[in-house]
Amino acid sequence: MKKKATADFGYREVPEEHKAGLVREVFDSVAGRYDLMNDVMSLGLHRAWKRFAVSQCHVRAGQSVLDVAGGTGDITALLWHAMEGEGRIVLADINRAMLETGRARLADSGLFGKMAFVQADAEHLPFEDQAFDCVTIAFGLRNVTRKQQALEAMFRVLKPGGTLVVLEFSRPRLGPLNAVYDRYSFAWLPRLGRLFARDAASYRYLAESIRRHPDQETLKTMMERAGFARVRYFNLTGGIVALHQGYRL
Repeated sequence: MKKKATADFGYREVPEEHKAGLVREVFDSVAGRYDLMNDVMSLGLHRAWKRFAVSQCHVRAGQSVLDVAGGTGDITALLWHAMEGEGRIVLADINRAMLETGRARLADSGLFGKMAFVQADAEHLPFEDQAFDCVTIAFGLRNVTRKQQALEAMFRVLKPGGTLVVLEFSRPRLGPLNAVYDRYSFAWLPRLGRLFARDAASYRYLAESIRRHPDQETLKTMMERAGFARVRYFNLTGGIVALHQGYRL
């Protein structure tokens, strides 16, 4: 009998077909306080990480851009401003609660109607081949069940010459501070989740999912395997976060 495929859900191994549902439950729970928790967890640093990511997209007015796992829309808004308000931009997310939160947030910013919102799985993007000049995914890849398949899907929808930018938690290069970082992740992060979002378990999963995500060199290799060329990465805040960039030639 063929062994059933499994996927990581934090430190647990679950049947592959169950992971998406479990991740959906996490983000259904945290959607309403997701932006607040990002500020609390990162001490506001996530804003600088995202601005740097958008600067590496090199988008221009009139281009087509896809923000995968775009969630509450902060990257989408930055991209729209970088495009000078001209072009096509799509915010895609598999989670309806996150998508609705993003739609409401962007409406409050006066950006509703200027972009499209699509509920979509990163592994099965419902777009034509070579449809976008740039694809981004920020803090979403680690939640995908089949990461290699998602990278291949993002390659497929990129135009020749197009750019993929992946912003994700990675392997810190902090030396003696690693123990402090671990304590923060596994002791304080769930406590902050309980305090600000009334949900310790979801933030425990998020800490575990960071540790299970491929490290910098592994993700670079995965992108190259998906077809991307000139792949490189930047370590941010000592490697707590890494930005990977690749091109479809």
